[in-house]
Amino acid sequence: MKKLLCVILSVIMLVLSCSSFATAAGEVKGDITEYPVIIVPGYSSTNLYYGDSLETGEAVWGLDFDHVLERVMSRIAELGIGLGTFAFDNADYITDVVAEEMQVLFEKLRCNPDGTSAYELHLDYTKAEDKNNAVLMERYDSNIYRQEVEISEEIAEYIGHENIYNFSCDFRMGAEFCAGQLNDFVQSVKEHSGKDKVNLFAVSHGGQVTATYLALYGHKGDVDNAVLTIPAIGGAGIAYDAMMACVEFDEECLVRFVENGTMTEENYNWLVKAQQLGFVDTLLNALFPKIFPTIGYWGSLWDFIPIDKYEEAKATLLDEEESERLIEISDRFHYEILASMPEKFAECIENGMNISILAGTGNRVVTGMPANSDAIITTAASTGATCAPYGTRFADGYVQVNACGGKDKVSPAMDIDASTAYLPDNTWFVDGLFHGMTYKDNYTRVLMFTLLLTDRITDVYSDPEFPQFHYSTNASHTVHTSFSGCDEGIISGGANSIVVQNTCANSTVNIAAVECDGLDLDFKVNPFVSLAPGEKIEIPFTGEIPEVSNKAVNVTVYYAMDTVTPLGYRTQTFKIVNGDAVEEEEGFVSIEPTTPFDSLLDHNLNVILKTLGLKEVFSMLYNIMFFWYDFLTF
Repeated sequence: MKKLLCVILSVIMLVLSCSSFATAAGEVKGDITEYPVIIVPGYSSTNLYYGDSLETGEAVWGLDFDHVLERVMSRIAELGIGLGTFAFDNADYITDVVAEEMQVLFEKLRCNPDGTSAYELHLDYTKAEDKNNAVLMERYDSNIYRQEVEISEEIAEYIGHENIYNFSCDFRMGAEFCAGQLNDFVQSVKEHSGKDKVNLFAVSHGGQVTATYLALYGHKGDVDNAVLTIPAIGGAGIAYDAMMACVEFDEECLVRFVENGTMTEENYNWLVKAQQLGFVDTLLNALFPKIFPTIGYWGSLWDFIPIDKYEEAKATLLDEEESERLIEISDRFHYEILASMPEKFAECIENGMNISILAGTGNRVVTGMPANSDAIITTAASTGATCAPYGTRFADGYVQVNACGGKDKVSPAMDIDASTAYLPDNTWFVDGLFHGMTYKDNYTRVLMFTLLLTDRITDVYSDPEFPQFHYSTNASHTVHTSFSGCDEGIISGGANSIVVQNTCANSTVNIAAVECDGLDLDFKVNPFVSLAPGEKIEIPFTGEIPEVSNKAVNVTVYYAMDTVTPLGYRTQTFKIVNGDAVEEEEGFVSIEPTTPFDSLLDHNLNVILKTLGLKEVFSMLYNIMFFWYDFLTF
């Protein structure tokens, strides 16, 4: 029963994460360009059909879910038996049933071991006149052929639906193939719109396709602005975990993912840190080898394998002779096209194009890979940056790999080195941004529209309102902290207070306590002051800021809210920039702050509390009480 309830809960959370919620308004500043926008969407967004025409053919992707439900109901008894046997740790029966159904449903999507399609499939539409928003809205009642509809609606407020086009590709094929289809579509849009250039807005897999297009065709000068948000340029960690059947779901990350997607103002994530839905891992790891013959030879899935995992996956899953063609194509992507992107992007920018990347950081891959990511795509793959493993940061004094003309390219959290990125001066990193949530954070939302629709911002130094490194202000984070008079994430010598903002859309917040790990600072908190949504408060502190640089400090703000979960906290890491750099230390260190509560625990008690899921709540309560005891007795 517990397993069944957990499955139901997981489904509910995934449904909620796809829902749309209002975001705070923001205005795009600058002159709007005259160019049409092509939306290059996320993975599997295109409808594919088998047959002579779209009207008479069989939909093989963009399925009739009534038909899917009918097939599920026809095997409900077997599924029930499968759940029963699974309760006794036997996953084979239920995964056999699911695999059989997936093989039937996805048969015509199957690719041969060499990566070619087993069936001749067609796209929904390929010409600009059929993929124009205004045409689609007049022709169809539903949004079935429109991409990224929520974002598209806001873009239309600036340029009109008649200037928005929706790209389709056979998403099963590799990035090089899809980039060729994008090149053809760009030419079609130029002809239909009468414009000599287009703007590209790319999401996730669309980011990989667009990056490949720019590397192969960018020299043609057909693009003015290209914005790649949460892009899978160098792959997706989740693909490796699934294909290698090594999924270990991070439940706490999944809940935070849902909280961000729904912009909920209750904080449930710390309640599930000890909950392990290991049975989900067992199901998925048992299922994927059984469906590998159906989807395992899709070229796109192989281009999704991050380069540091690619040879291992290839040696494990592909036969060198049967899959010779597939290997050749994916090798070319990994070792030639991907490697050329920094040089090709730089050439595009020199020729007047604006290319921008917006990426999420600070999250583990939800399927278990211990890499810094947006929960789906590793930050390294998304941006080319050098990243510390998830849960760690570079040690104090870390020196970035490339000099970048003296520009500081190490994140305030000291976990990202952007000096090695594909675009060191044109990549924005948002700590706490989850995959697909760019529209749900006002900072990234306004930034992406400004980059897409104007030529005002040419790099990360163009506008101080949009620094290269930023902590997410999604409502689910509740509070956002900065040091007064300092750049985002930085502590300089003139700071004598912190500024805490309530990022909620509806809830009021009271600051309960502030702790600093790494500096001896005493904060003067007034717990009786309520912050309305969006409101800020300045909290003074006493203490010395040392005259050093490249040293990390953790600041934790504890807060109270009138919600189901009345207490919560947010920790942000700040980098001191106030003098000579401290001596470089080697290796990585934990990002976890040391709090007063930790001083009470020995190793065994710490492990026990974490296992029971009690450390978070005990730590919050003790640290708040300790703060006020220390404050009142000082």
